[in-house]
Amino acid sequence: MPELPEVETTRRGLAPHVEGRRVTAVTLRRPDLRWPIPGEVRERLPGRRIDRVRRRAKYLLLDSEAGSALLHLGMSGSLRVLPADTPVRAHDHVDLSLDSGQVLRFNDPRRFGCLLWQAPGETHPLLQGLGPEPLSDAFDGAYLFARSRGRRAPVKAFLMDQAVVVGVGNIYAAEALFRAGISPWREAGRISRARYEALAQAIRDILGYAIERGGTTLRDFLSPDGAPGYFEQELSVYGRAGAPCPQCGRTLKHDVLGQRATVWCPRCQR
Repeated sequence: MPELPEVETTRRGLAPHVEGRRVTAVTLRRPDLRWPIPGEVRERLPGRRIDRVRRRAKYLLLDSEAGSALLHLGMSGSLRVLPADTPVRAHDHVDLSLDSGQVLRFNDPRRFGCLLWQAPGETHPLLQGLGPEPLSDAFDGAYLFARSRGRRAPVKAFLMDQAVVVGVGNIYAAEALFRAGISPWREAGRISRARYEALAQAIRDILGYAIERGGTTLRDFLSPDGAPGYFEQELSVYGRAGAPCPQCGRTLKHDVLGQRATVWCPRCQR
């Protein structure tokens, strides 16, 4: 599944081609993706200018005066800006035609993504109750320390709770915990403020660097220009079970935590 850096890479790739452009038509080749596509998308978006492309957590919002199209890429979705006469492929479910003569095309083979609508001045239910963005000023070690008090859940599960902080998925939680030297199994409420400071900085550094490198290419993700991300080549622990730890050489361990594969170094992470 595309994680925060992949979604941010997509946002940055789309913005120059979409912002300031007027939607001339909306083509829906099916009535639903993960959920039914609301009628407002077809009724209210045509004729409107897209003023801004935003990201909230792993969602993209195309803001217009009439409201915002809310998109999630799901497990395998992709958004491309293409010439209007580009032949339609299998799983090309949605086209937003633009006054530039291009289309914003949403392809989603597994249909776990979504296209929904957020009215002006409202917050869609899917965006309510989300924690802060990990690259914002609202996120730091003091915040994590305060939120973790009394929490007995493993710290990796705590980090992946979207009500605590958004967008720290399995890959980046594993990498940040390794960099901070914290075991993914340690109880969240038993980690010191100083260690949370190190962990928050690791999260910010790793996500920022992954965005610069174009995200992590796993399974289906490609950026809007068709280029893969490159951060996968630099992963320290994720997907490297049984390999030597890049710091101490000890064999990396593997287990399942919260139904997600977890890899860590038993020597470097305490």
